[in-house]
Amino acid sequence: MPWWSWLLIWTGAVLLLLGTLTGLGIVLYRKLMRTADALQDLGDQLAALERGGTPGGAHDEPRRFRPAVFVDAAELRVAVESASVGQRHRAQLRRDRLITRGKLMLHAQMIQRTKPHVR
Repeated sequence: MPWWSWLLIWTGAVLLLLGTLTGLGIVLYRKLMRTADALQDLGDQLAALERGGTPGGAHDEPRRFRPAVFVDAAELRVAVESASVGQRHRAQLRRDRLITRGKLMLHAQMIQRTKPHVR
């Protein structure tokens, strides 16, 4: 093989390597910028919380954190029970919707008896 073919091969390989590294650098730079933007948003939210506002910008009074250790046991039991009742209710509603949907799929007519434009 002539000497210039090796020169072309190595030049192409080096250019391919440089292109790959440049592409990866661009991808990493974009990820870094997105991360910096997310951290800036997080800092803004933390600053809003420290000022006593809400991170969404609403001016209504935020609910204060109250550790469960300092709550009366009966009050905590009622809160836990109401949360579980609500969760069971939502689960039952979802089950009912799924059963209704399944029945519609099983008992749907395969042939439409009337033309869609005739009413």
